[in-house]
Amino acid sequence: MSIDVIVVGLGFGADFTPIYQAHPDVGRVAVVDADPARTAAVADRFGIADRFASLDEALAAPGWDAVHLLTPVRFHAEQVQQVLKSGRHCASAVPMATTLEDLDALIAAQDDAQRNYMMMETAVYSREFFHAKHLLDSGRLGRLSYFKGDHLQNLDGYPEYWRGYPPMHYVTHALSPALALADTRVETVRCLGSSRLTPDHIGLAGDGFGTEAALFKLAGDDLVANVTMSFFQLGRSYLEGFSVYGDEGALEWPQLEGGPMKEFALQPLAEGRRGRAVSEADVHPAGSPELLPEPLRPFTAGGHGGSHPHLVHELVSSIVEQRTPRVDARTAATWTAPGICAHRSALQGGAEIAVPDYGAR
Repeated sequence: MSIDVIVVGLGFGADFTPIYQAHPDVGRVAVVDADPARTAAVADRFGIADRFASLDEALAAPGWDAVHLLTPVRFHAEQVQQVLKSGRHCASAVPMATTLEDLDALIAAQDDAQRNYMMMETAVYSREFFHAKHLLDSGRLGRLSYFKGDHLQNLDGYPEYWRGYPPMHYVTHALSPALALADTRVETVRCLGSSRLTPDHIGLAGDGFGTEAALFKLAGDDLVANVTMSFFQLGRSYLEGFSVYGDEGALEWPQLEGGPMKEFALQPLAEGRRGRAVSEADVHPAGSPELLPEPLRPFTAGGHGGSHPHLVHELVSSIVEQRTPRVDARTAATWTAPGICAHRSALQGGAEIAVPDYGAR
């Protein structure tokens, strides 16, 4: 079985286009962007004949099995429903949506359409995540005991629609690795805002904070994920990652982008010593190219932890094999809703907010 894919939004989507072309189970690839010059440039670069001026035009064309949306956040909820209602499978960049009501609507749309929806969460397909999963599965972390996530990024100068964007609405990169490793969801969240937005930073979302710090209580074991998100008014270089701690070891994200991860291992308690010694090692994870078809393996050297070919392969495989993708609508909602609730908590001075249970498998 071969599927035909439309890539929509070629700022970020240009990175995915050649991966779809290389996948052995993909036939035709089409491209769409609101900027005709960008559409033409990307199509010409990759030798693509099929190009559309808009999503509406693409969905009106016969054929085409799946659509990958890499459009601005404000369009995700509406466009995903539009794609699913057209009878196509749909992948979308994060986040799934920015309101609980839209999360419910997308779950209903997937159920009604009986087509695959996949949120393309890079963090859980990164080389760093694969290494953390290996440490957990091999017992080197021991029993999970704590998580920490950070996404610090200055959005000054970004397109206008990012102005005043609530940081916690984009929490999935920093939080999803904890939920995936622990195979659980968030029960409740307490979040505080820091650095009230100055007038020049307030956007469509209204008054808010440059930085939001949250404690997410995970379901099941007594586990907490401590996540800090910041998009404005923080004088710090870019940092986006996660750290995982167990009772026998840990893996920490580098403090500077591009640096090595740090792996820790507790040593046996020595006689007469107070506290157990801890070994430390720099780690440069290689990722898991062996999980991919041969033509996709070179793409693991790319950005976002080499996640892009893994995301493409999971989407395509789920369609070809007629199964649910790893990050389907209910899982996506499980990973997205905590951030929506966290921002609500910040606006209420840190009140505890219950997070809905979407019944993710």
